[in-house]
Amino acid sequence: MTTSPTAVGTRGADAGTGSVPVPAAGPRRRRRSPGPSQWTAVGFAAPLLVYLVLFYAYPLIRNIDLSVHDYTIRAFVQGNAEFVGVEKYVEIFTSSTFSTALVNTALFTVVSIVFQFSIGLALAVFFRSSFRLSSGLRALFLVPWLLPLIVSASTWAWMLNSDNGIVNSVLSAFGIGQINWLTSPDTALISVIIANIWLGIPFNLVILYSGLQNIPGEVYEAASLDGAGAWRQFWSVTFPLLRPVSAITILLGLIYTLKVVDVIWIMTTGGPGDASTTLAVWSYREAFGTGQPDFSPAAAVGNVLILIALVFGFLHLQLQRRQEAP
Repeated sequence: MTTSPTAVGTRGADAGTGSVPVPAAGPRRRRRSPGPSQWTAVGFAAPLLVYLVLFYAYPLIRNIDLSVHDYTIRAFVQGNAEFVGVEKYVEIFTSSTFSTALVNTALFTVVSIVFQFSIGLALAVFFRSSFRLSSGLRALFLVPWLLPLIVSASTWAWMLNSDNGIVNSVLSAFGIGQINWLTSPDTALISVIIANIWLGIPFNLVILYSGLQNIPGEVYEAASLDGAGAWRQFWSVTFPLLRPVSAITILLGLIYTLKVVDVIWIMTTGGPGDASTTLAVWSYREAFGTGQPDFSPAAAVGNVLILIALVFGFLHLQLQRRQEAP
């Protein structure tokens, strides 16, 4: 094998000076332009992004803008509302209605979700075992979910009417006196909670029943061979495997229940007084209720509701991450 004189001279020079030859810089990498697949992905995502900006981001920004300006009807038309900062938030937090609406919202939401989920889960487990009338009965339970809310709320308002309601008629047949369901401060909130539970059961039934269908039957067979009864199978097999579906069901139920307005407004309009007023009803009443509309406090109350929903949403994400962590 022969070596060229140039290569020998170069090595000798390097050895004499002790320097290390620096390799020549390679060609600079050019920035790659988006390929066809990337443009396709952008094209598919664009409608979703436009939808989120138009129907989520813009209304939220607009609601924040309403809450930090003093928007009267005149200022709303002329567009010259005065900037007031957090004054409207201080106004609602110091209002006597705030504590009542907050407590009513908590009671209305928690009690509704507990009963909706419990009854929906019981019905889902019941319908899991197929029988002749299973499909027909399951379809009947979906009726409250399919009816317009104004029809359902009006029906409950008629049923709970103090004078000629069917509920009081049945109670009178058992010797129980008349109950002013919708006009008494002691029972108005209970009345709207009962109606909301009835409306929310079908949603929980459908979601939980779908989750039960994904649990393999072999798991129940193995538990049965190990001597587990029906109650033991529920707590050791059904409930743990249904936990992810249950979590998202409760979260969606929480968000939906927080913003319920129509049922309460049609049945009691938040009354008598503030007995059945929730934060959502209070916001609606400030903006569109009787009297002079006041959009800024209504927007501030709405932002408080959004913040509460976001807190529970992030809490759900954190719990989900902990469950998925190894």
